[in-house]
Amino acid sequence: MDSSIDSYLKELRAALRGADRATIQDALSDAEEHLTNALDQIMKDKPAARADEALAKIIEAYGAPAEVAAAYKEMEAMITPTLAPVENPRERSLARQFFGILGDIRAYAAILYLCFSLVTGIIYFTWVVTGLSVSISLIVLIIGFPLLTLILISFRGVALVEGRIVEAVLGVRMPRRPVFIRRDRGFWGGIAAVFTDRTTWTATLYMVLHMPLGIIYFTLFFTLIVTSLAFMLQPLLELVFDLPIASTYYIDYYTPYWAMPLMVIGGFLLLILTLHLAKFVGRLHGRYAKALLVMADDKGDLEQREDILQGEIDSGTDEY
Repeated sequence: MDSSIDSYLKELRAALRGADRATIQDALSDAEEHLTNALDQIMKDKPAARADEALAKIIEAYGAPAEVAAAYKEMEAMITPTLAPVENPRERSLARQFFGILGDIRAYAAILYLCFSLVTGIIYFTWVVTGLSVSISLIVLIIGFPLLTLILISFRGVALVEGRIVEAVLGVRMPRRPVFIRRDRGFWGGIAAVFTDRTTWTATLYMVLHMPLGIIYFTLFFTLIVTSLAFMLQPLLELVFDLPIASTYYIDYYTPYWAMPLMVIGGFLLLILTLHLAKFVGRLHGRYAKALLVMADDKGDLEQREDILQGEIDSGTDEY
């Protein structure tokens, strides 16, 4: 039974070659869950039925691997993230590309995500450290191993939720289905799948690294935004509220009148550059999240991964 389902999944993966990795995970998870649950139900209702014949009927109703792969590829082409990058940006002039960032919602969404990463990073890091330290410290007791398993399963759940956030805010296609754990392999087989699945450990690594990245993101972009706004508002603060740009115990320093327009222009340009940087960093983080939170490909797809990642990074730089 396992081998028949595994063979179907192998053919489906081969038929999905070239599709988005998130789409491949969704398709494989859906197929594995449907085939497994349907077969379990038939064997419960008709214990005398042959598993291979029952599975053949289920596959006939569900669709051949090539048909299912074609359906998922068509669906992938029709459904794209709301904030997905716009292709062919070079059709616009350089001036429109530079100043048009002020009206680009993707830049503001990226800043929101990158700054909020400080909060989510602290939550993720605390959950990983607390969960692993408590469960590992209790590993000598009977409750330790089940607790560790539940903690690792929760990390996989966090990976799915974080992926949905990344797709909604950064516009990077992420899985809509978790990696399915088959019950037909038994209790210990399911636990072994949690411990041996790459997604479990890459999700854990992502959660641990999210806090230092969140600190960097928040510090960088908060500083740039505050600095740009301070430059633009400084003339108003000096002329209306008589607030100096700097002061010592005895002397207040004010901006010369001729330099005030330059301060406003400099702050405005710094704000535009900050939005461009946030958009670029957001796209890179989306690729990084996809590399760690999406199910590993088979050997054939692994050969394509470096080319895909390099192409995505190049497309991020080409946009500017």
